[in-house]
Amino acid sequence: MSCQEKRQQIDRSHPELSITEQCAALGLSRSTLYYKPCTASAEDLRIMRLMEGLYLEDPTRGTRRMSDELGDLGVQAGRDKVRTLMQRMRMKCVYRRPRTTVIDAAKYKHPYLLRGLKIDRPHQVWAIDITYIPMRGGYMYLCAIIDLYSRFIVGWSVSNTMEADWVCVVVRDAVAVHGTPEIINSDQGSQFTSDEYQKLFKAGALCEGVKISMDGKGRAIDNVFIERFWRTIKHDKIHLCPPEDGVDLCRICSQFIHYYNHRRKHSRIGNVPPAVRLRMAA
Repeated sequence: MSCQEKRQQIDRSHPELSITEQCAALGLSRSTLYYKPCTASAEDLRIMRLMEGLYLEDPTRGTRRMSDELGDLGVQAGRDKVRTLMQRMRMKCVYRRPRTTVIDAAKYKHPYLLRGLKIDRPHQVWAIDITYIPMRGGYMYLCAIIDLYSRFIVGWSVSNTMEADWVCVVVRDAVAVHGTPEIINSDQGSQFTSDEYQKLFKAGALCEGVKISMDGKGRAIDNVFIERFWRTIKHDKIHLCPPEDGVDLCRICSQFIHYYNHRRKHSRIGNVPPAVRLRMAA
C-alpha cells in the first residue's frame, strides 16, 4: 500500500490497538502519519514570485547572485534563505561543476542513458519532472511526462505536495494510456529515488523492463526538453493568467496542454504539433 492508503487504515479510536501499534503493523512511521505540509508565509510567497521571474530571465543565477538581485529589488534575503526557497521551488541553477571527488552512488541513483543516444521513434524515451507553480494565494506543483521524440505530453497532474505516491500515479496513468517506454529519465529528486518509484520498474511490476535514466547532479540541462516545456507553459499561459486556486490551475493546465499537444507547432519536429508527429510515426 502507498503511504496515503496506510494513513487511511489507521483507526484513531480503536478500542484495543494504539496508534503506535497500528503504525508498526502497517510499517508506517508515526511522523508520516502526523505530518502536515507547511504553508509558506505571505512574505515567502512574494519572494518566491520574484525569484521565479529572475530564474526565467537567467537560469544560471546561483544563491549569491539571486540574493544580490533580490537586494536590488528591495528584498533582504540571505543566501541560506534563498537556498531554502530554491529547494522548495525545485529550482536548479544551470552550470557545470568540476568532478574532483566521486562519492559512492546512493542505492537508487541511476546513470544518465541519453548522452549520444539517437531518439528516432515515439515512446523510446520519456522524461518526467516536477515544477513549482505560483498562484495568487500560494503555490502548487505540476508533474508532467514528455515523449522526447514527439514532444507529446503523455501524462500530467497537479498537487500541493511533492509526495512519491503522487509521481507514481502520474506514471501509472501515462502507461495505462500509452504503454511503457523503453527509457524514462528524471532528475535525482527524492521522489524519483524513493522506494515507491523504484518498485514501478522491478520484475513483475507495471513498468517491468523500462530502463531508468537520471540526470547528473547539478545538470539541469540533461533534462532540457521538459525544462523547455516548463518555460513554455509558464510564459505562454500561467504568468499571463495566474490561477486563483488548485481547481483553476487544473483547468488552465488542461486547456494549455491540450493546445500544446494538438495545435501548437514545433519547429524542431518539422513544424507540426506533437500529436501529428506521434501519428506520423505510428
